[in-house]
Parts: sequence; C-alpha cells; structure tokens
Amino acid sequence: MKRVEQFLKDAGTYYLATVEKDQPRVRPFGTIHIFEGRLYIQTGKAKDVSRQLHENPKAEICAFKDGEWLRLSGTLVEDERREARASMLEAYPDLRRMYHEDDGNTEVFYFQNATATFSGFTHAPEVVRF
Repeated sequence: MKRVEQFLKDAGTYYLATVEKDQPRVRPFGTIHIFEGRLYIQTGKAKDVSRQLHENPKAEICAFKDGEWLRLSGTLVEDERREARASMLEAYPDLRRMYHEDDGNTEVFYFQNATATFSGFTHAPEVVRF
C-alpha cells in the first residue's frame, strides 16, 4: 500500500473515475494518504464526485509517471470520523483554505478490496492487493 501511495504522490496528479448512471466520469485529484493502515482520498460533499461515490462506490484511479502507470480499483468507503478528516488535512495543509474537518463538507474515503496494477512498456504488470 505504501508503494501505491508513494507512486500517486510522486505523480502529483491522478485521475479518479466514477460512474453516474451509465456514464463514466473522470477528473483530476491529488490527495492520497495512509491513515490507520488504509489508503484515503479526500473530496467535498457538495461535489458531484461525492454523490456519485455514494450512489456507486466502485471507483478506479489511474496515474502515469516516468514511463510507468498505475491503475488502482476498488470500493471507496466513507470514513465519517473527525480523526480521519483531520489526518488528511494535516497531510495536505493547503486544503485548509477550502476545507475544515468540522465544516460539514469535507469527507474522506478509503479503498476497500483494492487491486493496484503497476504497468510499464518495459516490464510485465505487477499486481498488489489490499
């Protein structure tokens, strides 16, 4: 899991895919954080991505760096604990300009039943599950 987190941090931007009815939706994200042994992302409840994840929590992330790419798929589960939101905001202090752990908008999700596939042009895919 740490390797997945580090790849995504090093990439800087990754793309999160969700589903809205029968339409895929993809957007850039940048938050990734391990808290209590789980891999988390962060968003705002006011955003479409939040609604989409609550309707269908299956999601996939894709990122590319240095000729290698990562696809991470699984189920995103909301963690409603203040401690989880606070940990994410401590890891990304710039987010505090828009979010606060007690603002009623900030939410964090962790991956459950995740499959990470590292691929590249020069090596066979490597799969990690957590």
